[in-house]
Amino acid sequence: MHIPAITGTGVFTPQNTISNAELVVAFNAYADKFNAAHKDQIAAGEIQEKPHSSEDFIFKASGIEQRYVVDKEGILNPDMMHPMLPQRSDDDPSLMAEMALDAAQKALAQAGKTAADVDAVICAASNLERAYPAVAIEIQDLLGINGFAFDMNVACSSATFGIRAAADMIRSGSIKSALVVNPEICSAHLEWRDRDCHFIFGDVATATLIERAENASGPYFEIKSTRCATDFSNNIRNNNGFLRRSRPDGTADRRDMQFMQNGRKVFKEVLPMVSTHIADHMSDEGVQASDLKRLWLHQANKSMNDFIGKKVLGRSPEAGEQPNILQDYANTSSAGSIIAFSKYSDDLNDGDVGLICSFGAGYSVGSVIVERHD
Repeated sequence: MHIPAITGTGVFTPQNTISNAELVVAFNAYADKFNAAHKDQIAAGEIQEKPHSSEDFIFKASGIEQRYVVDKEGILNPDMMHPMLPQRSDDDPSLMAEMALDAAQKALAQAGKTAADVDAVICAASNLERAYPAVAIEIQDLLGINGFAFDMNVACSSATFGIRAAADMIRSGSIKSALVVNPEICSAHLEWRDRDCHFIFGDVATATLIERAENASGPYFEIKSTRCATDFSNNIRNNNGFLRRSRPDGTADRRDMQFMQNGRKVFKEVLPMVSTHIADHMSDEGVQASDLKRLWLHQANKSMNDFIGKKVLGRSPEAGEQPNILQDYANTSSAGSIIAFSKYSDDLNDGDVGLICSFGAGYSVGSVIVERHD
């Protein structure tokens, strides 16, 4: 049996940012136009008036201050309210593969490795740009990697599920290394016209190189243990898909074709599930709360992370113990915990133990216990 280790990570960050102030101006302009166009129906009680959003509402609800996006102009256009991405030829790299390529190259550089050292690519993301061919195979081709590649979708938990899959293959000896990439174009599946969620998501891509520890050429994080769990729920859902055109109102501008969630139920049901999952994982591996130097949690909501951190540690996390990046990136789905890990792991010392955890639609939750080695 071989020991799997994280030897490098990379983050691709789009150039465009949207502040809460910019987002509120655009949303409120859209709401005013909608209310003016439907004033008679609103007066008759047939439809509800669109309420205004505010910076204070967004920050209190999420802790988010801004988000990175691949396209800003379309999102902030009150007559459009979604990103506008240019059509690419089938002979050109897809946007998702292009983003992943940047993050993967950074992960390889950090690890001191090249494409020749990689055996597999797993593209683990919430929303894949197409059904086939697999985006992972395109990324493999762009990098010039031999071996194999496949796509994986477990919504916001995709990164940790991908890490588990890679770690298991390395432990068994079937591969020596793998890149787990998480390109997330969340802005394209978010309903920017919905006040309750228009601020949640941003775009990014992350990559994690996992190798046999014996092949690491520098400091690394040994993957001590992984654990995944799922429990079906409709409270986070997107009904878009290839069957859409085959149904009577499939091409209509339907709300359920974008991101939907019942936020209150998600908060109430996911938090106990995640807290128990982490506690049981740690207990079974003999890891005490006092052993944990760092928690890299899924970046969905600051209140959720604060709750989980307090449950896991048995106290409120101190500064730096549970780093948040969502104030800058917003929710980036599967990539969030990996951004936090990539940005806030270099300062750990030899022998320090930490835990990566992501959770979301499914419901799904994945956790990875790691130990630093210099």
